[in-house]
Amino acid sequence: MERDLIEYVAKSLVDDPAAVSVNLVETDEGTVIELRVAQDDIGKVIGKRGRIAKAIRTLLSAAATRGGRDVKLQILD
Repeated sequence: MERDLIEYVAKSLVDDPAAVSVNLVETDEGTVIELRVAQDDIGKVIGKRGRIAKAIRTLLSAAATRGGRDVKLQILD
């Protein structure tokens, strides 16, 4: 569910939705969602002063809390 949420939000923000890739990585501390976008779209996903990235992480945290899971987001370049 969280993976689909991140993929939907990222594809809505970027100019090249085909370049969006979302991977789940299970760790000892919980789940890490790795988000990759095209080089030109990184700024659109992060936003000024990281505001958009913070908003995405807030949405992710709310969705993960409903499921009782610990999920973190990494935006990779």
